[in-house]
Amino acid sequence: MTIQLKRVYDSPEPTDGARYLVDRLWPRGVSKAALVLTGWLKELAPSRELRRWFGHDPSRWEEFRRRYWEELQRNPCVDQIVPRLAQHGCITLLYAASDPLHNHAVVLREFLVSRMGNCVPSGGSALFSDLSCGSMLPPHAVDSGPAQPPRVRPRWARRSRSPRRSVP
Repeated sequence: MTIQLKRVYDSPEPTDGARYLVDRLWPRGVSKAALVLTGWLKELAPSRELRRWFGHDPSRWEEFRRRYWEELQRNPCVDQIVPRLAQHGCITLLYAASDPLHNHAVVLREFLVSRMGNCVPSGGSALFSDLSCGSMLPPHAVDSGPAQPPRVRPRWARRSRSPRRSVP
C-alpha cells in the first residue's frame, strides 16, 4: 500500500493509482470536468474553523497537526473509508496548498498510514456503494474501473442563473 501526495494542479500520471481530492473546498482555477478523480473526500479535510485558524502559517504547524489529528480521530467517516482505501494498491491524495510540507494532506497521510495497519481489505466490485457520510465520493467512483471525469451538461441544457422575466 502506497499513499503519495500531489498538488491538484500537477498533471495525472499512470503511477498515481486512485486519486482523491482531500480539500474541503474545490480548488481555484480547476474545472470539475478537467480533474481526473476517483473521489472527493471533503469530510476528511480539516474543519472550517481549524483551516481558517491555521492559514498555512508554518509557525502554527505543530499545533495544527495536533488539532487536525484529534479531528480525524473523532470523525465517524474515517472508520467507513479507511478499509475501502486499503483495497487500492496505490493512493494519491490531491491538495491545492502551495506549501508541500505544511498542509493538511501531510497529516492525513500520516493518519491513514497509522490506521491502515488495522485494515483487512475485502473483495467486491461496488467498493463505495455503502458509504453514508455525505458526498465523500462522486457517483462515478462506485465502479471499480478506471476513473472517469464527471459528465458536464452542454451549455444549451443548463439552467439560467437568473429567473426569466415574462413580457406583458
